[in-house]
Amino acid sequence: MLKQTEGSRAVAEVVSLCRPEVICAYPISPQTHIVEALGERVKRGELTHCEFINVESEFAAMSVAIGSSAAGARSYTATASQGLLFMAEAIYNASGLGLPIVMTLANRAIGAPINIWNDHSDSMSQRDCGWIQLFAETNQEAADLHIQAFRLAEELSVPVMVCMDGFILTHAYEQVDIPEQAQVDAFLPPYSPRQVLDPDEPVSIGSMVGPEAFTEVRYLAHVKQTQALDELPKLAADFKAIFGRECGGLVRPYRIDDAETIVVALGSVLGTIKDTVDAMRDEGIKVGVLGIVSFRPFPAEAVRAALAKARRVIVLEKSFALGLGGIVATDVRLALDQLATRVYTVIAGLGGRPITRAALRLAIGEAHQDKLEALHFLDLDQACVERELERERASRRSGPIAENVLRDRFAAAQTVRGE
Repeated sequence: MLKQTEGSRAVAEVVSLCRPEVICAYPISPQTHIVEALGERVKRGELTHCEFINVESEFAAMSVAIGSSAAGARSYTATASQGLLFMAEAIYNASGLGLPIVMTLANRAIGAPINIWNDHSDSMSQRDCGWIQLFAETNQEAADLHIQAFRLAEELSVPVMVCMDGFILTHAYEQVDIPEQAQVDAFLPPYSPRQVLDPDEPVSIGSMVGPEAFTEVRYLAHVKQTQALDELPKLAADFKAIFGRECGGLVRPYRIDDAETIVVALGSVLGTIKDTVDAMRDEGIKVGVLGIVSFRPFPAEAVRAALAKARRVIVLEKSFALGLGGIVATDVRLALDQLATRVYTVIAGLGGRPITRAALRLAIGEAHQDKLEALHFLDLDQACVERELERERASRRSGPIAENVLRDRFAAAQTVRGE
C-alpha cells in the first residue's frame, strides 16, 4: 500500500509486520519517532503478542534484547549516536553470543562537541563489533531492509543493524510502499531460534572461554559474516519475487559500465551523487556511482568486480579515522589490491553539513582530471582552521576549540551577508 509517511513511521510499520515479540528501547534523537510509533501500536493492540519494554538507558535496552532473544523471542531495538556507544559492551555481547537481534541505527554524529545531526561516525565506531551493517539509501529501502534483516539474522543467528541517515531519512516524508502482512509472512517465517534457554533442556550461554577455545569461537563469528555475503543476494532475489521491487544485496551500481571515474558511498547521499553524475554525463564526462548496501560484512569481491575497469575511484564518506583518513576508503583500497586504480578519499557531511551538487561536481571534476588531493575535505574552511591553529600557537590558554571555531564561522557568515 502506497502512503505518504515519515521515514520513522514507515520503519515502525514494517517492523510491526515482522511480528516482534519484544521491543525494548530508550529514546534518543533522531531515533525517537520509530520507538514512539511502535509503542503506540502495542498500546492500541495493533501489534499483538508483543511486549514493549521501557528501559532506563541504551545499555539496558540492549541487555533486555539479549535476554529476550536468548529466551526465544524475536527481539528488536533502535538507537543512535551516543546511545550506540552507551550500549557498546552489550553490543559485543549480542554478537559474541550469536543472538539474532535486529536494531535500527538512526545515524547521527558523535560528540564532543554536541551535535545531533547526521553523519556515519556512530556506526563506523562499531564496525568491528560483529554485527552485520546494512545501509539504506531511501526510506523505501530502510523499510524493506528491516524485513530482510530479521530473516538474515535468524537464518545465521547473528545480530543485524539497519542504518538509516538521521533526520535526512528518519524525519523525511515521502511515498513508501508498505507491504501487506501476508507478503511479510511469506518472506519471513516464524522465529525458530538456533539456541534458546529452555528449562527442559538446560544449557549455558555466555560461559567463560579461555585461550584454548577463544580463537575458534571468534573465527566462527567471522565465518557467519562471510556466510552473509552469500545470503544477502539470495534474500534480495527472494524479496523481489514476493514484493516486486529491488532491495538489498551487497552493492548497487549506477552508470558504471563505461565509467572512467566511479564514486563510492553509503546511505542517503547516493541520491545527490546520482543527480550530480547524471548532469556530468550530459556533459560527456564518464562517471558512475557504486552504492554499498552491506558495509559489514564488507563485500570486497563485489566491490572489486564493480570497480575493476575504472581508472580512478572516489570514496565519499561521512566519517573518518582521525590521524589516518577514510574508513570506507581503507576497505575499498584493500578490495582493489594489485590493481592500478587511483583511490581518492572525500570526507563530507560531517555533523550534518550539507553536501551540495555544486561542491560534489567540483570535487568529482578535479578527481576526474587527477587534480584532487588524495584526502579531501569537502567545503572545509581552511582559513578558520588556520586561525585556530595560530591561536593555539600564540597562547597556552587559547580557549575551547569548538567555541572558537563556531564564533569564527559565524563572524565569517555575517561578513558575507554584510551585517
